[in-house]
Amino acid sequence: MLVAPLDWGLGHATRCIPVIYALTNLNFEVIIAADGPTKNLLEKEFKNVVFTQIKGYNIRYSTNKFWLPLKLLLQFPKLLWVVFKENFWLDKTIAEYKIDAVISDNRLGLYSSKVPCIYITHQLQIKTGNSFTEWLAQKIHYFFINKYSACWVPDTAAENNLAGELSHPKKLPETPVKYLGPLSRFEKTTVEKKYDLLILLSGPEPQRTILENLLLQELKSFSGKVAMVKGLPKNSAEEEFIYDDENKITVANHLSATALNKAIQQSDIVICRSGYTSVMDLIRLQQKAILVATPGQTEQEYLAAYLMERKMFLSVPQSNFSLPSALQKACSFSFTNTFIYQEEYKKILQEFTQQLK
Repeated sequence: MLVAPLDWGLGHATRCIPVIYALTNLNFEVIIAADGPTKNLLEKEFKNVVFTQIKGYNIRYSTNKFWLPLKLLLQFPKLLWVVFKENFWLDKTIAEYKIDAVISDNRLGLYSSKVPCIYITHQLQIKTGNSFTEWLAQKIHYFFINKYSACWVPDTAAENNLAGELSHPKKLPETPVKYLGPLSRFEKTTVEKKYDLLILLSGPEPQRTILENLLLQELKSFSGKVAMVKGLPKNSAEEEFIYDDENKITVANHLSATALNKAIQQSDIVICRSGYTSVMDLIRLQQKAILVATPGQTEQEYLAAYLMERKMFLSVPQSNFSLPSALQKACSFSFTNTFIYQEEYKKILQEFTQQLK
């Protein structure tokens, strides 16, 4: 089984982790196709899995949110060329590794008529802030989705869902759609509280660094116990917290899944991006959080607003962010303790692998 997550941030990789474990438990040999930080992260998680190199999309983001849509649009021809090349790459890889099936997390070009190919996405509706461009983006997305054997959505099919219109559009693609339930590598346990605040940084540059610098400035007047995970697996030889004397906080470039699982539950509240994988992890652990959407990333901005409206999380914009104000709002915010069943994906994977066998 070939598993290939997209390289836009680490969320696509981390949400594939429970899928990969489920496949190995079903006695499938898994081959992971990845590159860069995505490959680094998954190599730390899976010591005895075969890896093969696949080039990333390497999309560049803008410092200014208003220029981001134009910058992404200008890179569209390059994106299509990468999709064409990865489709050609897949044919060779299927033959080389004798692949029986493919699971692609948001990589558009990993479809083939030779073997069943599954496409994972939570964005059946792509939010752009404009009705015409949303219609066009969905048309293009569905063009590729319909080349796959099936589309799996990491959300619940019920009204009590996490992604709203993103995962439940008015019109579904023609290829069969199944809802996996939320995917998270974490497990809820009982631990003692250790940190007043945990900051989880993630996502593409330069916005990851912009938020880090903003929060470090805000933390100078905060007296509580703080831990920060920078989301930089390629820069991390160690996978544990160390004390930062300059900023008076506990810091790690990257944590293993086990250590991060524990750190989140040891914290009174978390500040993180409103990336969908982070949301699924927080829901899994029933953790209170303040979401800060990446400026210009309309998907994150929609999710932050949608989840705040449903009282799942507090959402605060990055522009003129104030830590005292955000924490004060969190104290008076009525967080809804939402439970969503998260084992549906195991049943769907078992049915799929039985069909293959």
